[in-house]
Amino acid sequence: MKIGIVGLGLIGGSLGLDLRSQGHQIIGISRQDVTCQTALKQGIADRASTKFTLLQDVEIVIVCTPIAAIASTVKQIIPHLHPDTIITDVGSVKYPIVETCSQLWSNFIGGHPMAGTAQSGIDAAQANLFEGAAYVFTPTEKTKFEDLERLKAIALDLNAIPYICDAQIHDRAVSWISHLPVMVSASLIKACLQETPETLELAQNLASSGFRDTSRVGGGNPELGVMMAKYNRAELLRSLAQYRDNLDQVINLIEGEKWQDLEQVLDINGEARPKFLN
Repeated sequence: MKIGIVGLGLIGGSLGLDLRSQGHQIIGISRQDVTCQTALKQGIADRASTKFTLLQDVEIVIVCTPIAAIASTVKQIIPHLHPDTIITDVGSVKYPIVETCSQLWSNFIGGHPMAGTAQSGIDAAQANLFEGAAYVFTPTEKTKFEDLERLKAIALDLNAIPYICDAQIHDRAVSWISHLPVMVSASLIKACLQETPETLELAQNLASSGFRDTSRVGGGNPELGVMMAKYNRAELLRSLAQYRDNLDQVINLIEGEKWQDLEQVLDINGEARPKFLN
């Protein structure tokens, strides 16, 4: 297939590498000409340009811009597309994007590949980034069966695992397993920084795998974290409130020296955790 990728950062670049290796023709679009040249040199795209006119005969367009720019990007590319072209995106929030973009283009299907790294930009692009990862699609009532099947085939070409779900259910689920952890992790780092200099220095020297794993997502791209909070605000606030309630319960158990009850909580969590690891 001839696939257009608009936005050649970590996700867009990695998609280009893998899909091109599977025989798809990749048309890359970026705001900066230097990024287009890099995409060509690194084998991310067959053709690359800053002009949307290059998309006129593509079959699928994958919009890989930041969340805030997805809808405006869709508006900009529509005049250059064939009426049958499928547009999808890679945003980590789906409902507001799908609500807006499906009104602009009937062949819009929300998408979210659940993969990434702490790095950003085209130089961070890597092969096999999506292998074994979930790739969620959120069709609407207007979605054609054959269009959804073509996107599922793209996910399978990436060795990803396609999932189909409602956009609102997606946003509630990712608030728990993606957006909430970012805020909790960021709060952990912020709390540590409020310690006395002597204690903080020792803590930084002693920190090992436990702190590294727990703090990783809180030390990532701040723009992405803000976009998660802004566009999935209601669901994130809901999960944060429930998390705070559970944290208060743990505090109460420790204050009351209810060690057996605390052990029971930890036992339940230990048994539940493997179900969240695919």
